[in-house]
Amino acid sequence: MRVVPLLLLVTTLVLAACKPSTPIEAPVDQPAAPAAEPAPAADAGNGMAIRETTAEMPTLAVDTIDGGRFDLATHRGKWVVVNFWATWCAPCLKEMPELSALDAMREDVQVVGLAYEDITPADMQAFLKEHPVVYPIAIIDVMAPPADFATPRGLPTTYLISPEGKVAKAFAGPVTARDLEGMITPSPARQGG
Repeated sequence: MRVVPLLLLVTTLVLAACKPSTPIEAPVDQPAAPAAEPAPAADAGNGMAIRETTAEMPTLAVDTIDGGRFDLATHRGKWVVVNFWATWCAPCLKEMPELSALDAMREDVQVVGLAYEDITPADMQAFLKEHPVVYPIAIIDVMAPPADFATPRGLPTTYLISPEGKVAKAFAGPVTARDLEGMITPSPARQGG
């Protein structure tokens, strides 16, 4: 009879991951606060630290599936879309083509996909052959997610990072290219006509 509670738990987690897009609280154009020690992370009971907040100016340096390295700091001057996703997440798969098109169309935008799941690089490469994107993909350790980002409570979770390196907006749930472009100032090439 343990199957029923386990099935209920899995169903609840899947439904939580598929909730509609709602903004996550993120600092936007607030005066700089004095530097403070990071708040201690809560323990989820499984040894995983749960971070509740994202740094105002997050850092991120990860190895990508294609053998490269993505470093958020090298993309200053561009808008960066940091997208936490998983291969099993239907809303994540639906937004991948839009994120890829946005990355391809806008020179002032860089997308990076952070696969937040337990998957081998070979399995991810096979998956990406079926679902290709133009932006880099990295596999994130679910037990040690990037230190400057809040632990995702559902997938997809997306952060829009401004050209100055600050979190401009955070989204819980699916996001469209239109949602993101509405937050992005026009590129200089577009402003000139």
